[in-house]
Amino acid sequence: MSPSYVEQDSAFDRDMNYIPDRITRDSTQWPVQPGRYRLVAARACPWANRAIIVRDLLGLQDVLSMGLCGPTHDVRSWTFDLDPGGVDPVLGYERLQQAYFARFPDYPRGITVPAMVDVPSKAVVTNDFAQITQDLFFEWRDFHRPDAPDLWPDDCREEMEQVMQRVFTEVNNGVYRCGFAGSQEAYDEAYQRLFTALDWLEERLADRRYLMGGSITEADVRLFTTLARFDAVYHGHFKCNRNKLSEMPVLGAYARDVYQTPGFGDTIDFAQIKRHYYVVHTDVNPSGIVPRGPLEDWWRTPHGRDRL
Repeated sequence: MSPSYVEQDSAFDRDMNYIPDRITRDSTQWPVQPGRYRLVAARACPWANRAIIVRDLLGLQDVLSMGLCGPTHDVRSWTFDLDPGGVDPVLGYERLQQAYFARFPDYPRGITVPAMVDVPSKAVVTNDFAQITQDLFFEWRDFHRPDAPDLWPDDCREEMEQVMQRVFTEVNNGVYRCGFAGSQEAYDEAYQRLFTALDWLEERLADRRYLMGGSITEADVRLFTTLARFDAVYHGHFKCNRNKLSEMPVLGAYARDVYQTPGFGDTIDFAQIKRHYYVVHTDVNPSGIVPRGPLEDWWRTPHGRDRL
């Protein structure tokens, strides 16, 4: 059985209660240690895609292993069906749920990715997706590659926090409010909020290459994972169809620019993305039919953003 996402006659409300534990340099329970933890993610999921990108950008591949779940799951859990025998080779699990239950036998909430798992105990540490990427930057600094980007620059931190909050509420979560709206009224409001925010981004990015200026930051990571899924999924499946991303001259060029940056586009698997949304969301797409398009060539076309 697939999970249900649409609640009739209501607006979508995301459950933001995550396991609050953190892996930090000075922690006695969960200290930063090379090889101790495993990032469990899924290329299909935009929230997990953030962690995959940040891990790559910072060069943490040799100190933080990664397990990838397949693009589909049922009401119980994400599964490791991409691995031989359907078992994660490090944790020995078939389901991510097993890592959650190893720590919380009666874990009452959804089994989500990304998740940081303690390899010795095979138990989940945290699934707080926003905190995970922030801690990968601040707490794992001793293990960053020498030329790692400054994803949290001091000189624009306050403004960046405001930009990321608006991107999260109006864009990252906004597409879900459209797709999982349980009434026409809820959908109409969500649609208006989403495209108001996209128009704001179109204007903001007209004279700056990235969200905070001339360098990629965490804000770009957070926006990109939604934009990468827009035309393939959100435009049709979630009814975000005023226009496609590829029809927005500034935002579309920005998305291609980021996609063509090492560490971004090479984390994207459009086949897995489409399979996840169109197969798992049976209340939105009862047929389970996965669309063939759109063509992916657009993502590799010139963007002209380097002039900024």
